[in-house]
Amino acid sequence: MTEAPAILTLTAAVTGYGKKQVLFGVNLAAKAGKITAVIGPNGAGKSTVLKVAHGLLPLWSGTATYDGAPLNGSTPADRVRRGITFCPQGNRVFGELTVRENLDLGGSHLPAKEVAARVAAVLEVFPQLPPRLKQVAGTLSGGEQQMVSIARALVSKPKLLMLDEPSLGLSPNILKDVFEKIVEVNRIQGMTILIVEQKVRKVLTIADHVYSLKLGKVAFSGPPAELISNTDVLRRLFL
Repeated sequence: MTEAPAILTLTAAVTGYGKKQVLFGVNLAAKAGKITAVIGPNGAGKSTVLKVAHGLLPLWSGTATYDGAPLNGSTPADRVRRGITFCPQGNRVFGELTVRENLDLGGSHLPAKEVAARVAAVLEVFPQLPPRLKQVAGTLSGGEQQMVSIARALVSKPKLLMLDEPSLGLSPNILKDVFEKIVEVNRIQGMTILIVEQKVRKVLTIADHVYSLKLGKVAFSGPPAELISNTDVLRRLFL
């Protein structure tokens, strides 16, 4: 079987915040149609990887490519138009807007007719949302807000969906629903997903490949099964 090509690659990626360096030569590849997970202890640089990929943080050195073309220097808006979307952790929705208004924002760069068609398609994937369209998004539960956040990202019909700790603040039951939806989007739509997650054992059950960062460097790269079956290695990665 032919190996899937990488849709996103970081090569020798170095960056940080102000004068503080956070990534030290990170090499990472998200394969097309696969779920790639990034794990590691707090402060390892996981979210920084996503910010670099989305253009929220410039590389100090190294390269980023998407679909075989350089990303260096392009803006987040450019990257959305090229098919990259990002769901940051924490602030999941625009709380003062309705669910429908939140979804429409996902297609703000598209013609109105196309936005309407894309929202309709996304609502078929998230059947719990149509009854909530007129509801103010800030009044939804945490799990519902996460669904809106993912659905809004999908309105632009991305090739690459990046999720930063989608489990944050969710109960176990809601977490299960959110992860099932992530798998559905990947398996049925063929969406490439790059996910940063602290619920390590949970994300290892859905990922095709996993990177573990430690002190801004890749400490492990391989199939999740190698970590699921080896508690000692997993423990060392987080110490």
